[in-house]
Amino acid sequence: MNPAEREGFKPVPVVIPGAAPWKFALRCVVDLQLATIVRALRPALAQLPPGVVLDVGAGQSPWRGWLPAHCRYMGLDVANAGDFGMAHGDDITYYDGKHIPFADQSFDAALCIEVLEHAEDPEGLLAEIARVLKPGATLLMTVPWSARRHHIPHDFHRFTSERLQSMLAAQGFGDVEVQERGDDVGVIANKLLVLAIRLLKSVSPKNFLLKLPFGFLFGALAACMVALAHVSGALKLGGREDPLGYFCSARR
Repeated sequence: MNPAEREGFKPVPVVIPGAAPWKFALRCVVDLQLATIVRALRPALAQLPPGVVLDVGAGQSPWRGWLPAHCRYMGLDVANAGDFGMAHGDDITYYDGKHIPFADQSFDAALCIEVLEHAEDPEGLLAEIARVLKPGATLLMTVPWSARRHHIPHDFHRFTSERLQSMLAAQGFGDVEVQERGDDVGVIANKLLVLAIRLLKSVSPKNFLLKLPFGFLFGALAACMVALAHVSGALKLGGREDPLGYFCSARR
């Protein structure tokens, strides 16, 4: 069987929040990975100085609407973005995933949101990002940590905080800050939610007596844990050694 066929359900692409704000807000309540990305990324985007911002792995360009008015957006994605469920965008540059097709020191900032784990050569991708950034430019990046394999067979890595810092330093980035996104309470909630969805999606006439009750049971537990995860995140109650992911900021 093809590995891609074994993926129970693929992640839903993140779309532009302004297109349907209430849907995006509702998704952030349920999707803890997305909620923690938004919590860290949105204020960081608001602080970017004037200039051109390169969005590496742009997808559906969900973050461009949160850029300050003095920033100009440039989207970049791999030619096989369709494998990740992304629709083709006329204003996005597509490339081979290895050599970014822009000149040295072309950009004033870069985003790399939930992309590095899908790069077969993450050091090479960071080197290319560093190459096209101007001296003093800002890089904002997120990666998952406790997350199921996704977009199979294009999921290659998980990075610790220490590894992220060393990789960025090796490419000449300074002022590196790495912070956890979420905590172990959020991880438990996320796992329960994925389990409930998987059980309910696989219900059939042959197994509904077994899977349907357990699906609803784990769904109820997941709903309680998701609510608790939001409280835990706001009050910083959970353990930080097993986060949902990391948010990084660095200076070229």
